[in-house]
Amino acid sequence: MSHAFLPSAAAIARRVRSGEAGPLEAARQSLAAIERKEAYVRAWSHVLPAAGLDTADPAGIAAGALAGVPVGVKDVIDVASMPTGFGAPSLAAGDAAFDACAVGLLRAAGAIPVGKTVTAEFAFRTPGPTRNPHALAHTPGGSSSGSAAAVAAGMVPAALGTQTGGSMIRPAAFCGVVGFKPSFGQVFRDGMKLTCESLDTIGWYTNAVEDAQLVADVLLGEADAGDAGGGAGRTPTIAVQLGNPRAELGAEGRAEIERACAVLRAGGVQCVSVEAERETALLLRAHDVIMHYEFARSLAPVVERRGDALSATLRQAVAHGLAIGAGQYREMRAAQASLRHGWRALYGGADAVLTPSTPGPAPVGLDHTGDASFNKIWSVLGWPCLHLPTAFNRAGLPLGMQLVGNWEGDRALLALGRRLHHLLKQQGE
Repeated sequence: MSHAFLPSAAAIARRVRSGEAGPLEAARQSLAAIERKEAYVRAWSHVLPAAGLDTADPAGIAAGALAGVPVGVKDVIDVASMPTGFGAPSLAAGDAAFDACAVGLLRAAGAIPVGKTVTAEFAFRTPGPTRNPHALAHTPGGSSSGSAAAVAAGMVPAALGTQTGGSMIRPAAFCGVVGFKPSFGQVFRDGMKLTCESLDTIGWYTNAVEDAQLVADVLLGEADAGDAGGGAGRTPTIAVQLGNPRAELGAEGRAEIERACAVLRAGGVQCVSVEAERETALLLRAHDVIMHYEFARSLAPVVERRGDALSATLRQAVAHGLAIGAGQYREMRAAQASLRHGWRALYGGADAVLTPSTPGPAPVGLDHTGDASFNKIWSVLGWPCLHLPTAFNRAGLPLGMQLVGNWEGDRALLALGRRLHHLLKQQGE
């Protein structure tokens, strides 16, 4: 399968704003790419008909920060005049009347939503039909499988996803794209199907950190003076954390992180190994309790009325969550709140944490979405995460790692990630 790419989001927007390209040119290219590749990748639950572009307002597109950039939207987030199916097609209602807030902000900046991307059922565990563009028999990850695969396959230069446990970062790792999960609470979630009030976060996929920053400019608003640095002009310090009590980092993933640390040290970056076993174990327990407690109460009404249309896995998760008591839930929420502000205690003066995104490359099989153990602790903390694709193994599967920043240090993380990604890619060529 061809992996020919559209231009980057930044390049598309520049060309449209300068008049070198028409406002709808990239969207038409995107729809053509989807038509060529969708039979193999199966990343989309709904695609905008080509005639749908005729209703777009070129004048409203041409001046924005994302002028003419085609985007995909995970199918738990509303797009006006498109159906929202939640990865459960038999439960899909009619077309959404309005854009979700995040989609509206993208559209106001000139972006063009070209369709809804496949999600696991209610953004949980049961995967949809999406395949990994690099190896069709391997999982693309989940639950934001369609969004990551669509970007990896060159169908769109950017796509929205969501993360509750590892649903942004794991697909980014398996599909070999840049994935950014902002700090919890930084992106408005109106118009998104919430399943976990204290965890759900909207993020996005791109093929370059520069493009992720461009989307951040729209969805996070203008940068504050103290939130736009990322260590330029000084030596950054990276805390390297590899241990996890529920997952073993595979040989390929470990070797790639060791290679990255060697490259970064040669480039003047300080890499310091850290251990946080007690905190990691506590955060994994907290995630399990908080996620199941909230997920169950969000979806219990759906199970009660339409349980026949849902997977046994989802119904069992709801039953498990309903059995968790309010006292245990409050205890874990307290642990979450306490550790969320513990950056200095855990990582001292580090600018970011370098840690695995997954135990290894995408495993074979389409009936699962992979192990989220390396993602859950950061989701429960609500800290921003950035997956950096850095290499491919001998089988052609992507390898990489994630950078994690302090809560609400999103722009600093993106700026540092762009700097480090450039260094890692330069040395890997």
